Amino acid sequence: MAQTLLIKNAAQVVTMAGHSERPAKRDAMRELTMIENGSVLVEDGKIKAVGTLADLEQQYQGLIAGAKVIDATGKTVTPGLIDPHTHLVHAGTRENEYVMRLKGQSYMEIMNAGGGIHATTRATMDADFDQLYEESKYRLDTFFQYGVTTVEAKSGYGLSLEHELKQLEVAAKLNEDHAMDIVSTFMGAHAVPIDERDNPEPFVRRVIDDMLPEMARRNLAKFNDVFCERGVFTPGQSRRILEAGKEYGLVPKIHADEIEPYGGAELAAEVGAISADHLLKASDEGIRKMAENDVMGVLLPGTAFFLMAEFADARKMIENGVPVALSTDANPGSSPTLSLQFIMNLGCLKMGMPPEEVLTAATINAAHAIDCADEIGSLEVGKQADIAIFDVPNYMMLSYNYGMNHIETVIKKGETVVADNNGRTHK
Repeated sequence: MAQTLLIKNAAQVVTMAGHSERPAKRDAMRELTMIENGSVLVEDGKIKAVGTLADLEQQYQGLIAGAKVIDATGKTVTPGLIDPHTHLVHAGTRENEYVMRLKGQSYMEIMNAGGGIHATTRATMDADFDQLYEESKYRLDTFFQYGVTTVEAKSGYGLSLEHELKQLEVAAKLNEDHAMDIVSTFMGAHAVPIDERDNPEPFVRRVIDDMLPEMARRNLAKFNDVFCERGVFTPGQSRRILEAGKEYGLVPKIHADEIEPYGGAELAAEVGAISADHLLKASDEGIRKMAENDVMGVLLPGTAFFLMAEFADARKMIENGVPVALSTDANPGSSPTLSLQFIMNLGCLKMGMPPEEVLTAATINAAHAIDCADEIGSLEVGKQADIAIFDVPNYMMLSYNYGMNHIETVIKKGETVVADNNGRTHK
């Protein structure tokens, strides 16, 4: 059983309260619920109370007497950060492609030449379960060091039933073993195998007829994602794959409008997707439809930064009522970072989001993007005690001192998993 824990006298406790039922939109993304000189009481891995130390001592004197105490004087306390879009389980790196892009080749040119996703697919297919497990475990450890307490993890580097299952089975085993919570997404439709590019229909059928039923039978994924992009999967193919997934209880997600306007945002709204991700080139009509249908926009500024591309228009989306979340898109080809704090920096500096919006986008809205906001994403009574303690006196410093890791302590389900940037514990 988890210990009783008191985090006391923080300069700021930013609770993100009030948005558990519905994500924050428009002005609400800038309205933080905050307690100055605040404290958080945790019992049995859950939030017991949030308030000033005097209030908590008055109500819970006996409980506090036996609690472990973390003095957060001068620090900022927030919910644990949530990364709602990662390609966690894979093998290999692609630094050679990084150099190719610096010399002028585009992401799609590299992919069509057999690099890109296909390069990672080959490495992932060649890796056995243990190798994928150890490499992915290292990434989870690093995520923790940067304040992330829950990640979404996609398959998509298998392109066959055997290897897609392998990726998702690694994620499931890590979710059992590791302190980090992992929410899994099946993404068999990440790319068309190279030898089938001229006739992708048989592969689309394999995804629908073979892969999706087996994923559902084994209960290995919560979501079904597809890369809807010219040269990958058309809107029509994407619709068929996402609708088929719904028949097996898999909630649609979609990689949408990353390279060019391609109707991905519109499709997300039409199929009832929980989120549309990337959206660098989303149309005005797509943004309008997403807002009308409460589709979360998961923005991945690290990808635009690394590919030296135009950033998604976060301001237009937020002002038009699209609830926005932020993610690393952690993957070896287009966003090889595990720092959601840096992504928050980019949200401010490259997408015009103030610090309040990026904190909302990396906590409670990110929780909504993976359908977990009833348990995580805010510091409210009864929720899971996933907590980040930052060594800064206010939340604005998280974006002001950019490119730095401000984490002092990370709490997962009431247990300390990272303290002073070293020392980790696992389940």
